[in-house]
Amino acid sequence: MTRERAVVNPVADDATTFGAIVERARRRGFRQFVVDARMQYAFRPDEEVLRRDGNRLVGPEGGPPPIPIVTVADEASLSRAVGAVADGATLAIEWTADRVIPLENAIAARGRRFRLWTYARTPAEVPAALGALEHGADRVLVSVRTPEEVDALEAVVEGPLASDLAWDVVPITAVRPVGLGDRVIVDTTSILRPSEGLLVGSQAAFLFHVASEAEGSAFSRPRPFRVNAGSAHSYVLMADGSTRYLAELSAGDAVLVTEPRGTVRAVRVGRIKVERRPLLVLVADPGDAHRTLFLQEAESVRVSAESGRIPTTTVDVGARLWGVRLPPARHLGKAIEETIEER
Repeated sequence: MTRERAVVNPVADDATTFGAIVERARRRGFRQFVVDARMQYAFRPDEEVLRRDGNRLVGPEGGPPPIPIVTVADEASLSRAVGAVADGATLAIEWTADRVIPLENAIAARGRRFRLWTYARTPAEVPAALGALEHGADRVLVSVRTPEEVDALEAVVEGPLASDLAWDVVPITAVRPVGLGDRVIVDTTSILRPSEGLLVGSQAAFLFHVASEAEGSAFSRPRPFRVNAGSAHSYVLMADGSTRYLAELSAGDAVLVTEPRGTVRAVRVGRIKVERRPLLVLVADPGDAHRTLFLQEAESVRVSAESGRIPTTTVDVGARLWGVRLPPARHLGKAIEETIEER
């Protein structure tokens, strides 16, 4: 649910509040706005601005034709609205009652014939609008009444994924038990493939790929929503490229799920389980410094190696594990430029 499909609609009677909403939205990375035709404001050249004039959205002079806005209150009005749209055109819908099921019906009726936009009365309505029937509306025009609601909107949409990852294979130089520790299981709201997993490690400069439990063991069933990610102190890469300690994750957080040198996607945390279990430390030497990964010693916990996914119970010196190099200096999880030494 990316922010590129979210359009900020400032709803304010005074210019001061309107300006504060726009400025907060800019700082949060939003570049698309719908405003009342009577509101005057100096928007930037890189921003896309449509003005609402009655029951239509009007763009800049010489741009695309106006987009009709249709108010839908029942099944009959929805059928009329969808039936009247020309092929290749755009339709914007406002809801006066139910909004989720009728939007799904509109998406099903649309197919690829036209573009469908929808209004959201609050930021809380945005996830359902962007995710309806998996694909959602092409754009969601979100009513925002205060600057604080911009923060609420940011919390439910996702920015660009951390996709430009510097993958590398590093040799394991030591494997040793380190006794009991608090390890963190990350249960997600998505089904993961066996090759997918999280990027985890003790040092932000290098995070190892810890695979999902989509493959079970001889004595445990597959749990394709789960990653047994590591000890509580470990970093994990979030969907936006920042890092977080595993112990700090909570339900609803967006983490980055990826395959070594493959696809990336954002998934949401559904539950965190912290339990005391026997741990191993895997030590790697990528050439610049030692890097470590603390994981539960169990057959169902796997890391991604050059030879394939291997359980922590069989990882040995010489194994070559996949991981990602990152800028080491971090402030509250965000990469910064400073002198730092991680041990």
